[in-house]
Amino acid sequence: MIDVVGQVGRWALSQLSAALQVSVLVVDTFVWLVIAPLKGKGLRWRSAIEHTVEFGVRSLPIVGMICFLIGVIIALQASYTLDQFGANRYIADLVAVSALRELAPLMTAILIAGRCGSAITAEIGTMKVNEELDALEVMGVNPVKYLVAPKFLAMVISVPSVTAIAMFIMIAGGWASAVFVVGVEPIVYVNQTVGSIVEKDLLTGMIKSVFFGVAICWVGVYRGFQVEGGAEGVGRQTTASVVTAIFLIIIVDLIFTVLFYYV
Repeated sequence: MIDVVGQVGRWALSQLSAALQVSVLVVDTFVWLVIAPLKGKGLRWRSAIEHTVEFGVRSLPIVGMICFLIGVIIALQASYTLDQFGANRYIADLVAVSALRELAPLMTAILIAGRCGSAITAEIGTMKVNEELDALEVMGVNPVKYLVAPKFLAMVISVPSVTAIAMFIMIAGGWASAVFVVGVEPIVYVNQTVGSIVEKDLLTGMIKSVFFGVAICWVGVYRGFQVEGGAEGVGRQTTASVVTAIFLIIIVDLIFTVLFYYV
């Protein structure tokens, strides 16, 4: 019993310590993003633009391909049931609402977490192992300003931007499947799609995507600063970064789904 209580206590303390470290990281990030530029301490805009290209533009091919295929799959799966009632035209409604509210934001976030969140952890972790972070501090350069702030800004811009494109691509995948396989008239599909989408659907997906980007970046950065033990530690924390980011993405998705259900 004592061992069980001790393990629970150690786990609780470790989680509290992690929460405090993340809170400090969050505060420092906002200071260097908002307050410091107002005081004349500029942001590294060039680095932020380069990371935006890396997180957004270079993630678009894989995100687009996956979302297009998911749109095809949703349309085909929906046709099995809707065809029994002669209601294949409503495939458009299902694909459009699912893409905007849930699937496009979720798939985009998961793919970017696997591709870019892990890269953030590996980069910062490698710098820590090679004592480059200590060198930055010795030179009077704040690691949060130099590394975290540009990545955070780039991620918050990139994830919603890619999500917006992914929504359109997923709907296009559903259109291609419904028109060329199921036999729905193209103009009927388009009209059904336009008629089924409301402002709340788009707003729900875009708000989710912003918080997905926040979660991906902070998890990647936090895990990178936690690296210890050389190359093995980098690999371990990189794996943990992806797992934690996906877990938080699902939690954030659940919270906002419940919130928008009642709003």
